[in-house]
Amino acid sequence: MNGDRETALRQLVEDLLAAARVRVERPAASEAARGRALTLVQHVEGHLLVRARSLDTPLLVSIVGPTGAGKSSLLNTIAGRAASPTSVLRPTTRHAVALLHPSDREAILAGALAAVEPERVELIADDRTDPGVVVVDAPDLDSIEHANRELSDHLVEASDLAVFVTTATRYADRVPWSVLARLRERELSTVVVVNRMPPEPESRATVLTALGRLLAEAGLRGSIERAEGGVLVIDVREGAIERSTESLDTAAVRPLLDLVDRLRGDRDARRRLAARSLAGAMAGVVPLIDEVASDIDHESVDVEALRRLASTRFDAALGSLREALSGGTFLREEALRQWQDYVGADEITRLFSRGLVRIRATLGAVLRPVRAPTDAVRKGTLDDVIGVARVHSAEAARRVATEYADAPLLAGRVADDGTLWLPAADFEQRLRARLQDWVASIAEDISRTGQSKALLARGGSIGVNAVGTGVMLATFIHTGGLTGAELGVAAATAFVNQKVLSALFGEAAMVELVQRAASRLDEALEQTFEEERDRFERLLPPADYLPDLSANLRQVAHRIAALEPTLEDEVSAAFGMPETNTTLRAGRA
Repeated sequence: MNGDRETALRQLVEDLLAAARVRVERPAASEAARGRALTLVQHVEGHLLVRARSLDTPLLVSIVGPTGAGKSSLLNTIAGRAASPTSVLRPTTRHAVALLHPSDREAILAGALAAVEPERVELIADDRTDPGVVVVDAPDLDSIEHANRELSDHLVEASDLAVFVTTATRYADRVPWSVLARLRERELSTVVVVNRMPPEPESRATVLTALGRLLAEAGLRGSIERAEGGVLVIDVREGAIERSTESLDTAAVRPLLDLVDRLRGDRDARRRLAARSLAGAMAGVVPLIDEVASDIDHESVDVEALRRLASTRFDAALGSLREALSGGTFLREEALRQWQDYVGADEITRLFSRGLVRIRATLGAVLRPVRAPTDAVRKGTLDDVIGVARVHSAEAARRVATEYADAPLLAGRVADDGTLWLPAADFEQRLRARLQDWVASIAEDISRTGQSKALLARGGSIGVNAVGTGVMLATFIHTGGLTGAELGVAAATAFVNQKVLSALFGEAAMVELVQRAASRLDEALEQTFEEERDRFERLLPPADYLPDLSANLRQVAHRIAALEPTLEDEVSAAFGMPETNTTLRAGRA
């Protein structure tokens, strides 16, 4: 055994399995896409990994075919007794029936049949046979029951040898031939059994010729003889049955019985077939890897569109909120009148006619020596800001949730989570905490500005908190842009407020204070809206998740494809085997 090559081969399969498992951890955009991803995992777990770890795991021989072709009768023939029921009722086989030596039970259940639900497979132990080969009678390929077809497809993928059973009247049916195309793609060793053949030599020859042509068109070569590189074709004449055992005439299927017996008795033959099966399965899984990677690529495009949609909706809501806050019309009139009364609006207005110097000189006297209504005005203002912000956030959440609910990737998750259609439960708590920090930062700015310009002495009778409230209000209400109906309480308060701040700090310093406060307010609102948007972001995979996963899968597929011309030799060499015998190699002319 070549340790390095065996390790490299196993690592290749394990890398594929890791990428495939990552894929199925998250919801897929469609049931079809999820089905392909699950199928890939099952193929790798049920066959590739089992074979990559050991060629001595029991071979799986699957008997597959359409309804009523005689699959169960063939299994009974191999068993030498009535192991699988036969009937005129269809479908006869509603679950898989596996014939095996008792010592193979644990290995086959942990390997090729690991993904099959226990109730879907009946194990028939027979200690009269030699270990090493498990023969399974699969449900009908054309069953009207989806679960039956799904189980048959899985058994085909997990097989080391496929026995395709058909009849002289059904050998050209479309559904079974789609499976034969997959056998060719997988380069799976295949035996074809044609049941109920007409007794007349001419009719028999006609069927075999037509079948051979179909096999060739499918990329398979068929012959009554077992040709090198071809498919063993066995024909069973109508009525060649053993009714006591519900089986076919053993003489008619002797070539298949001999083949199974030879595999049971020859470890090297089993290992050669297992190596060929592994090589074919690896080559055959590449198209499925490409399909899964393409599914991921399409989902990646959809996910980024959803990501942009959420950003666009919340950015627009934040823009609308900024506009709503900028004019101050959202502020309750009661709070504005309280502040207007406090600063003595009428007296201040008269003073403006006397000039700014006179205002500064008499400002302390004008401002009433009463407790400033800072707490009430501040609370009312913050409540109003939070209320308006909540309205805009709710509208954005509703719109994004509606559009996300229409996305197949997220529909169920959004529909089932009513909290996504409204702002988060802690929206008000988070925003209020940030606004309170914002108010505190205004007070710090005023203290720094007053110390540097020795201006606080002028407003000493007001205090930092009261001046801070004035700056806070100035971020929302100002004289510029207010016209018509807006020239009411908001305009009057803005006029007085700005003149007081200008008298205290000077025009330039006042503008700087208000601009810094407005900038910090915007940061607080933006951070809160980003958190609301992030609730939808968390429904989506990270930005690089899907592109990286697709790239990983394609890289593994590329590594397999690079080996494909010599893949069978690589597998044989990895396990220290001589060059593989080509007998029973399906699909190679």
